[in-house]
Amino acid sequence: MGRKTISVLIALLVIIGLHATAFAHTASILITGGNRYKAVRLSSAVYNAANRDLSDLRIVDSAGQTVPYFIRSGSVSEESRAERYPMELINAYLKEEHFYFDYRVVGELDSDIIATSIAFSTCNESFAKEAVLYGSHDNLHWELVAYNTLYAVDGQEKLAVEFARPQKFTHYRLELNNNLEQIAFDSVELVYSETLNKAINFIETIRPAFSVEDGERQTLVHLEGLQNLRLCDITIETRNMFRRMVSASGGIRKELYHLSFEGAVYADTTMPLDRRISTEDIYTLTIADGDDRPIKISGVTVRYYADELIFEGAAGESYTLEFGANPDKTAPVFDIARYSDEILRGEIDRVTLGEIVYSSEEPKKQPRDYTIVFNVVIIVIAVLLGGVFFTRLRKN
Repeated sequence: MGRKTISVLIALLVIIGLHATAFAHTASILITGGNRYKAVRLSSAVYNAANRDLSDLRIVDSAGQTVPYFIRSGSVSEESRAERYPMELINAYLKEEHFYFDYRVVGELDSDIIATSIAFSTCNESFAKEAVLYGSHDNLHWELVAYNTLYAVDGQEKLAVEFARPQKFTHYRLELNNNLEQIAFDSVELVYSETLNKAINFIETIRPAFSVEDGERQTLVHLEGLQNLRLCDITIETRNMFRRMVSASGGIRKELYHLSFEGAVYADTTMPLDRRISTEDIYTLTIADGDDRPIKISGVTVRYYADELIFEGAAGESYTLEFGANPDKTAPVFDIARYSDEILRGEIDRVTLGEIVYSSEEPKKQPRDYTIVFNVVIIVIAVLLGGVFFTRLRKN
């Protein structure tokens, strides 16, 4: 009886240990394509529930065998090229309260000009104008190129019109809805700017749930679900007019604004975060209101830098991502990482994660209450020990 009792006690302790450690979350990997290697991008939900350094990530096949992988983080290797072409004013006139400036490229051209924007320079201040830009090859037939807003107000300015795609026009016409301020442009240039990226950042966008807390002369915007994310930027959405200093953890501060001047709206409501990692599930922005009323925020957009797991996957096989199994786990070291450059030079299928199955109702890591489990174990142990005691009494 004593040996049996000891065996039962050991079994109970093992059950307790398993109950305390086996809490891996899983997500199926949806395999597509016929290439040998696959790349699956991690979602924000994986970052939220995994170790911050991703050391707990494991990929297993249908047989439960671990599949080697390496992590590819987005990076940029840039080669920039920019060319500028000066333009000259050839005509300016007023028509039905709209003011027009006609420009052409200076000098003889021996090849096509390709431009991605047009930049203006002026000494005028305190203006904001809705602008329409047209392009022409012969100064006779004009095509719409872009709508935009040009402004220079309170030290903030935007004096360039970006094109949706490169243009080859040699003549451009700028239309302003009026020119009561008698704006004069000192110089105008066509700009061709190209950035060649050998690799790109894996930037993902989410719209997190958020809450707003009114503090003393400030507004706190609490964003949910950002734990462990490498943040790119946060954009707040509002219809209110404002110009206020906004701060975030890590000492980041920037003046954001959403203003209107003579009917033209100009705004910068994006907070750059330069890869700051959110260490908590709730990330807070602080808006300095001063004596003004808090602004009404209608939405928030967050961009973050994601990672991809590269692994060898076979068509018809099923794979599962496991994570959150043990916060003390160390990152695995697989041989596949040693020849990752060769793999990345080949074709890789982009595959996706299925829905995450959490080990409990709460996807976040939280201390577990084992009171009931231990109480049951204590009762069972007490019963067993009582049985041993009475058995021995009967033998005596």
